[in-house]
Amino acid sequence: MPRDKMTFDDMTVGEVETKVDELKAELFNLRFRNAMRQLNDPLTIRYTRRDLARCMSALSEHRKGTRKLAGGDDV
Repeated sequence: MPRDKMTFDDMTVGEVETKVDELKAELFNLRFRNAMRQLNDPLTIRYTRRDLARCMSALSEHRKGTRKLAGGDDV
């Protein structure tokens, strides 16, 4: 069953950037474990990849000015 989508309404730019780094590391580990056939649920790769894309889209939209993240005007 799919996980809930992430929301960025109350996250600051720094928190979103930290989340991007965490998701990249998690995606690397999931891909590695999948290659070694040690991953129980391969769909977690898809969900992690999509969460990463959502985070990166939120940062891009904030920098373009179409979306405001909490915490001011950190760019």
